Amino acid sequence: MKVLLAGATGLVGGHLLDYLLSNDEITQIHAIGRRDIRIENHKFVSHVVDFDKLSGDESYFNVDTVFCCLGTTIKKAGSKQAFKKVDLEYPLKLARLTQNAGASCFSIITAIGSDPDSRFFYNRVKGNVEYELKNMKFERLHIHRPAGIMGERKENRPGESFFNGLLGALSFVLFGPLRKIRPVEAKMIAKVMLDKTLDPEKGLRIVSSTEYQKP
Repeated sequence: MKVLLAGATGLVGGHLLDYLLSNDEITQIHAIGRRDIRIENHKFVSHVVDFDKLSGDESYFNVDTVFCCLGTTIKKAGSKQAFKKVDLEYPLKLARLTQNAGASCFSIITAIGSDPDSRFFYNRVKGNVEYELKNMKFERLHIHRPAGIMGERKENRPGESFFNGLLGALSFVLFGPLRKIRPVEAKMIAKVMLDKTLDPEKGLRIVSSTEYQKP
């Protein structure tokens, strides 16, 4: 299987890259991002790209599966419009270009509470990207909706870290209907993303946060 990974330098994307490199079913990995990734592996190629200037001419779009782990925060992006560009416009552009090049499976991380009609801007953006992807009719579309994501980030997100740490400390009381808001380990999200993709079942699959949690 030939795959394209966008966001390999992020928290989930980094773990997913490790899983892809160690899996024998994955024969070719193209990672695209703003920074070069230096890994010595015969099946891995890193491509430095400007997401604003992506076109359909790149040969590395000719893959079977696309993993989209792009994502930022409004604070880091600097504005709501800049956030929308990273979390909505870039994933949709990537989906269109790769689908036109022959990709049959698209796997993306959104968030719990994604809803195009949400009163909250963040959830509304995530809901809109889901809505547009569903209309593209990929042979296989996997939408991953984790709650808070835990793990050691290269970037500092103090607000998110505090919130996830608080929920993590309270995990023992988050059961039943509340289990879905437990923060989950980035490594588990990455593992489930790959596992779902290796399953040949066709159609839309929405993966809830509870599927990343250990029994």
